[in-house]
Amino acid sequence: MEVRTIPAIEEMTPAQRVELMEELWRVMSKSPSESEPPAWHNTVLEERRQAVKNGEVEYLDFDDVKSRLEGLIK
Repeated sequence: MEVRTIPAIEEMTPAQRVELMEELWRVMSKSPSESEPPAWHNTVLEERRQAVKNGEVEYLDFDDVKSRLEGLIK
């Protein structure tokens, strides 16, 4: 897919959308310093760290989460 031939996203097939995403990811991953996460990501991460530190939330291991989800879908 060439830039000058990219149709509107709404007009793309699912395969074309995936191809476009893969190309964007390939280009962006070549220079990660140019695609820094937005500042609000750090704010959210810090809020979550504080919530864990204050005992407001807790981490669950994969097996616990899996068991809970399996219980919900049965």
